[in-house]
Amino acid sequence: MVVINEADKEYRFGDSGPKYLQKGPRMNFGIVVLKPGQDFTAHYHNIMEENFYILEGEIEIHIANEIFHCKKGDFIHVEPKKVHYLINKGEVNFKAAFMLSPYQEQDKVEVDYKPYEK
Repeated sequence: MVVINEADKEYRFGDSGPKYLQKGPRMNFGIVVLKPGQDFTAHYHNIMEENFYILEGEIEIHIANEIFHCKKGDFIHVEPKKVHYLINKGEVNFKAAFMLSPYQEQDKVEVDYKPYEK
């Protein structure tokens, strides 16, 4: 058994971005924060599915040419090979728990993506 407190881990960009609480052996689990106006590079995973559970704020997520506006309490599931892009167009921080499974060391493929408006 392992117990990890979120406060013991660092966000990738200091006070925002992803924060991994666990990487492998069967899944990745973490917290992601995007400040107003921040986005997360469009990407997909060949093998891993990615799930988000929104804890705070709102997010616009583009998944395979569809746009979804999600809020606190929403669960988002992204299948492997589906390009996804997140942007915080709100006025408060977005915070979500995320999980990727099955664990793969190198499974993220970044893509050129020009967000479109709905």
